[in-house]
Amino acid sequence: MNLFADIRELVVAELEALMASGGLPSGLDLAGVAVEPPRDAGHGEMATNAAMVLAKPAGMQPRAIADALAARLMADPRVAGADVAGPGFLNLRLQPSAWQGLVRDVLEQGEAYGRSALGQGRRVNVEFVSANPTGPMHVAHARGAVVGDALASLLDFAGYAVTREYYINDGGGQVDVLARSAYERYREANGLSPEIAEGLYPGDYLIPVGEALKAMHGDRLLDMPESEWLAEVRVFATDMMMAMIRHDLAALGVEMDVYSSEKALYGTGQIEAALERLKGLGLIYTGVLEPPKGKAPEDWEAREQTLFRSTAFGDDQDRPVQKSDGSWTYFAPDIAYHWNKVERGFDELINIFGADHSGYVKRLKAVVAALSENRVSLDIKLIQLVKLLKGGQIVKMSKRAGTFVTLRDLIDEVGPDVVRFVMLTRKNDVALDFDFDKVTEQSKDNPVFYVQYANARVNSILRKAREAGLDVSDASLSAAHLAHLGHEAEMGVIRKLGEWPRLVEIAAKGHEPHRVAFYLYELASDFHGLWNRGNEDDSLRFLQGDTAKSQAKIALARAVGVVICAGLGILGVTPVEEMR
Repeated sequence: MNLFADIRELVVAELEALMASGGLPSGLDLAGVAVEPPRDAGHGEMATNAAMVLAKPAGMQPRAIADALAARLMADPRVAGADVAGPGFLNLRLQPSAWQGLVRDVLEQGEAYGRSALGQGRRVNVEFVSANPTGPMHVAHARGAVVGDALASLLDFAGYAVTREYYINDGGGQVDVLARSAYERYREANGLSPEIAEGLYPGDYLIPVGEALKAMHGDRLLDMPESEWLAEVRVFATDMMMAMIRHDLAALGVEMDVYSSEKALYGTGQIEAALERLKGLGLIYTGVLEPPKGKAPEDWEAREQTLFRSTAFGDDQDRPVQKSDGSWTYFAPDIAYHWNKVERGFDELINIFGADHSGYVKRLKAVVAALSENRVSLDIKLIQLVKLLKGGQIVKMSKRAGTFVTLRDLIDEVGPDVVRFVMLTRKNDVALDFDFDKVTEQSKDNPVFYVQYANARVNSILRKAREAGLDVSDASLSAAHLAHLGHEAEMGVIRKLGEWPRLVEIAAKGHEPHRVAFYLYELASDFHGLWNRGNEDDSLRFLQGDTAKSQAKIALARAVGVVICAGLGILGVTPVEEMR
């Protein structure tokens, strides 16, 4: 049950009736009509913008539309009040029974409450992490992994068919640097001093790679020239790095459906096929680019290149795909990879990128629009940096990684659930402070603790009720006489539960999983407030002397727990049943 959607259907039906009766001009577009919580809770429980959005196309004053609509809405038994405010805002109040029925719906549907058919089975590819296979994942990768995985779960909850994908960047020069770095650790494993020249990867994480190479080859590679060992060591080291990355992702609770290799695009005709597709659309040409802004003419070498006409799709400039010497640019395999995704039949593509990839956004959107002839959309979410703090100081870098704090460091310190929740306490494009002191304290200022504590309190209520001999099965609680839930504090919690289905759809449409974390904190806050009110007002305690009253109040608590568990499930966080 989505009460906001139900009332919107009522509003639309009454508007259609007004059009049919001549109270409104016929043929009005009602797509922009919304029903949502009012900004000021004192104005009502729901509000509709119907009169405001229809006034201009109807050629009528908003208030006249609102008055006519209010009169019709009042005839519905669910509506207790329909008040016109200002120039034509329409604020609604529902009968308590309409809200109370939500508790029964939550208990009957369980964690399926709030699931949506919004996606209608549309196929969505969410590509995230895609870290270079040159070392362990760092904290910024952790945030991208959490955002991508939670977004995929959110879209699944909203009715999409989701594929989680990791693009292995194993086709560039960085994997040659990895191979040379691993070779030095191989030399070290054979008793020689490693020569970690500038530009090589210095981290201790490559020591096991060197030891594994020795176990496989002995000292056989030592006397070989680089040209003979480079390709073999590159594959070996890349495979070991990817095994480590997969292991770290699993520790964070992330499981990919597909791993795609950049290297597999070379020499297989896939790059050529993608460019042939663009050429067939008249979007590939040979030309000379204008000098970049800020470059003096003497600093710029004009040369002919093969270019993609990305300006036809909103990009700032056309993009080179092949250099004058015939070699591919970095953009060419990206084109082939996205053509591959389009050909696999996805309806929507979502890429989760680090903030340093902002320059790729327009060109990738342009090429997906071109390749799919605007059939497939691409949304790119940029992940801002994470600053780690402890004792008010920035946390020092990891010795093992050599240059950064690893995802494994973070998980070992606070656990995967804390990492996941905290990474979603800010929108992806806002920088995030990960304060170790804050995320481990037991207070309202720690959102992880605050939400988990609410769920633990729900379970405490259920345990105590069972000890008192009450039947607190969902079947029994859903049959409770919910009219006993009449206090404003109780109704406030119920109204917050009513927002959950709407919140899921809003978050899914905007590709914003952080909204789920925000909502859970607000629901937990309302529930804790109700709990605390019970310390002052006996009638608000969950266990009453009267069985019927107790079951109604316990039903509300259990409904809160159901929604919290569903939300935490989307975030990939395990609910805690008892705080220790």
